[in-house]
Amino acid sequence: MIPHVARRFVGAVHRRVIPVAALIGAIFLVWADVIARVALEPQELPIGIITALVGAPFLLVLVRRFHAVSP
Repeated sequence: MIPHVARRFVGAVHRRVIPVAALIGAIFLVWADVIARVALEPQELPIGIITALVGAPFLLVLVRRFHAVSP
């Protein structure tokens, strides 16, 4: 998901995409961790649940877009 977002920001040049994707990925994981710790205060959710809740709809959008383009 993150590399797709990074490409939207800086284009398809790998020299730019890789550092931007690393930075966006780090920021995303920090915020996912914060949400996982705060959502059920005395307990912690696994961070994978938060990333899946964001990533699954993103994947569905990509699949739907790809399916609409191909014959």
